[in-house]
Parts: sequence; structure tokens; C-alpha cells
Amino acid sequence: MTTLDKISTGEYAIIVAVDTELSLKQRLYDIGLVPNTKVKVIHQSPSGNPRAYLVRGAVIALRNCDAQKISVRADKDE
Repeated sequence: MTTLDKISTGEYAIIVAVDTELSLKQRLYDIGLVPNTKVKVIHQSPSGNPRAYLVRGAVIALRNCDAQKISVRADKDE
């Protein structure tokens, strides 16, 4: 298991847990970042922060400091 910020561009992962303060956790849940959701890293800015993720058909950008708080496991199916 690792965190979302460690997944390479083009790879998929499955969310295991979101370990943030309640207000941020609720915002992440509202945009679909809930346990057992498949996420793909699709783009990284030139500086490496933020990164873009494909989640349930929508593209979202997350700062690395927020992605570090999302535990994931690699998805071997893709």
C-alpha cells in the first residue's frame, strides 16, 4: 500500500482510505474519492504539483500535500 502522490502518471490505483481532517475528507468524498474507487494519474504539472487524476469520468487536480493523505493500492487490472 502507498499514497496517491506516489503513483506514476498513466498508472491506476484503488483508494483504500482518506486520512484528512473532516472538512477536506467530505470535499474529497463529494467529488468521488471514496474507498474502492479506481483512480488514474493522467497529468503532472511541470513543477510536479498539482497533478490531475481521472476519477469516475471526471478530471480533478489535487495538490501533492492532499494526495499524500489518500492511501491507495496499485490496480493490476489496467
